[in-house]
Amino acid sequence: MKKRYSEEQIIKAIKQHEAGAKVDDICRDMGISTGTFYNWRSKYAGLEVNEAKRLKELEAENNKLKKLLADKLLEVEAMKDVLFKKVVKPAARKPVARQLMETFKLSERVACRLAGVSRTAFRYQRKDKGDSPVRTRLKELAAQYPRYGYLMLHGLLKGECLVVNRKRTYRLYIEEALQVRTKKRKKLTRPRQPMEVPTVPNERWSMDFVSDQLSNGRRFRVLNVVDDYSREMVGQLVSVSISGRQVARFLSQLVEHRGKPKKVICDNGTEFTSKAMFFWSKESGVELGFIQPGKPTQNAFVESLNGKFRNECLNQHRFRTLDEAKYEIDLWREHYNHVRPHSSLNYLPPVEYAKQAA
Repeated sequence: MKKRYSEEQIIKAIKQHEAGAKVDDICRDMGISTGTFYNWRSKYAGLEVNEAKRLKELEAENNKLKKLLADKLLEVEAMKDVLFKKVVKPAARKPVARQLMETFKLSERVACRLAGVSRTAFRYQRKDKGDSPVRTRLKELAAQYPRYGYLMLHGLLKGECLVVNRKRTYRLYIEEALQVRTKKRKKLTRPRQPMEVPTVPNERWSMDFVSDQLSNGRRFRVLNVVDDYSREMVGQLVSVSISGRQVARFLSQLVEHRGKPKKVICDNGTEFTSKAMFFWSKESGVELGFIQPGKPTQNAFVESLNGKFRNECLNQHRFRTLDEAKYEIDLWREHYNHVRPHSSLNYLPPVEYAKQAA
């Protein structure tokens, strides 16, 4: 009956009855039963047309809110059922969505939204990549050679023409949990070096590396060598890659120009512990003093210099080429040695302090 008669017609019929018309005449004229008329009167009696429309809108809105609340309560109950499960990857979220659909009769759209997986991923069926022969042979080789890593196993598989791309081998290697437990590298232990205070210039040097990069992203390194007494920058070697041989050759040049120190302090980097440095120490008669691993404070003189160098030079410039970096670094070293006052030297430049000490 709600579809046949509008609120205006219903209110008009009720007003006719209030004006004295009989119920039977109204029902016969509109083609309705008396029960329908009395239902109308119990609902719309005393209302105007606009009020009846507003009442209908409120009822529709109330029904909509009830439905939304029921849906939300159902979603909350469904999520409580799967909160204990760890669902990180899409493969783990698909069973959760399927359980929500089967247990709580949720739609696919709602279940996927609650599980955090797209409907496309939920419907996706994994295709066989033809890895079974490779997987089987990989497991056989891993059992035969238990200490081989994936690169060695990939070489064997490639020799049998089973694979070409090592990424595929690595994927299967990880999926089958064939990782080899690597042997931990024995930590290098060295005795603690006492912090001896030098008494004259050129008695002891310290050296360490500083890294930076050019504007194109290419990395380069700077080897800083400092005199621990006068704080003078003895020399700086700037290059993209610096080996132990280059360090030994650079130190030989510094010795020819400046004289030989008694000792050179450095950390345990591979460049300083190389054979080239060992032979250089034997030939030149300069002792190499290594600090304890992880104790940069034992090489405090050059560490302090590195901080000043980075703050006052490297951070101030954006180098486009290695030649430009060398030029700016040379300018800074000249300024540091001859102009810049040093707080620990009574605010004298290192070169001036060394002259007074001499």
